[in-house]
Amino acid sequence: MVGGIVANRNNPGKFFYDNLMMGVQMMEQGRLRGLEKFVAIGTICCYPKFTPVPFKEEDLWNGYPEETNAPYGLAKKMLLVQSQAYRQQYGFNSIFLLPVNLYGPGDNFDPETSHVIPALIKKCVDAIKTDASEVTVWGTGKATREFLYVEDAAEAIVMASEKYNKSDPVNIGAGFEISIKNLVDMIVELTGFDGKILWDTTKPDGQPRRSLDTSRAKKEFGFVAKTDFRTGLEKTIEWYSRGD
Repeated sequence: MVGGIVANRNNPGKFFYDNLMMGVQMMEQGRLRGLEKFVAIGTICCYPKFTPVPFKEEDLWNGYPEETNAPYGLAKKMLLVQSQAYRQQYGFNSIFLLPVNLYGPGDNFDPETSHVIPALIKKCVDAIKTDASEVTVWGTGKATREFLYVEDAAEAIVMASEKYNKSDPVNIGAGFEISIKNLVDMIVELTGFDGKILWDTTKPDGQPRRSLDTSRAKKEFGFVAKTDFRTGLEKTIEWYSRGD
């Protein structure tokens, strides 16, 4: 149960309960049924609000998550606790991966629940179709994010499933950082929107900065993201524009 800042603000209780119960029950049933391996997918929202950049797995417990997504982040973080506890007590082989913000074809473009990239693509493409002269974007544009193309994320999960068997959490990312302002400029360019961008600074930026140290994933199971960010955006915009 996942979404952007709007969805997290509107559903903190639901996001906490649903994600906690889904994860906890699945891992417990996996243990009871003797699964050979369990792969738990966490979230970058597990990290403290002011984690030093780039985020290192060792800093995961050094503070409280960013307020707008803390219930979601903490619910997912409990899967790491469960994973490590089950390995310690039961010898249950479960691993915990921390993917950064994902994007790509097939993403969620619902304005009520989507993350920043599909939300911006939809706004720009729809504005062109309706001849709208302006698009409103939340926040100041100063916050930074890291994004991972969906096919790279899938490859990382498969590689970890095949090769990684330790209790330590592992970041899954692309190893770069971009401001929301620069992201907006890139999406405006790639979609061809030539109107005005309005910044609604009464709305939150979310976590100030996000960028991962991805060295553990490379060392432990050889994962390095392959998709160039601009190329990934072009594919995502093309997919949405086709109306699939």
